Amino acid sequence: MTNHICDRLKTLGIDLPPPGPPAAAYVMAATTGNTVFLSGHIAKKDGKPWVGKLGQDMDTETGKAAAKSIAIDLIATLQNHLGSLDKVKRIVKVMGLVNSTSEFTEQHLVINGCSELLFEVFGDAGKHARSAFGVAQIPLGACVEIELIAEI
Repeated sequence: MTNHICDRLKTLGIDLPPPGPPAAAYVMAATTGNTVFLSGHIAKKDGKPWVGKLGQDMDTETGKAAAKSIAIDLIATLQNHLGSLDKVKRIVKVMGLVNSTSEFTEQHLVINGCSELLFEVFGDAGKHARSAFGVAQIPLGACVEIELIAEI
């Protein structure tokens, strides 16, 4: 890790967890050229899927906390895949899926939990394009799933 990224993580009180294994027939990260694609990471709480549906049994702030926890897992996967976060030139794109009712309209605010942490950790290199979608269900009943594309 670069010193400034390591320092930012420490300042934020973040210890990167060991990266999780894929839950099905895929890899957690794939590189082509100077681009790294991270598979969707689901929200976890206490090591288990963070289950819930926004607008039904979970509010926006709780969803935002779940998205922030995913950002930490995404960073851990980048670190594991690349060997060093100093290879990251920028976070290019984030796509967030929010398990939500058809009436819930704050998916963008939920995914801010991830985006804001990426900005804090990577600075200007963390500023990215983004999509946020409401979906009827996410694997294992998780409340949020996020994937990421980075330039190296």
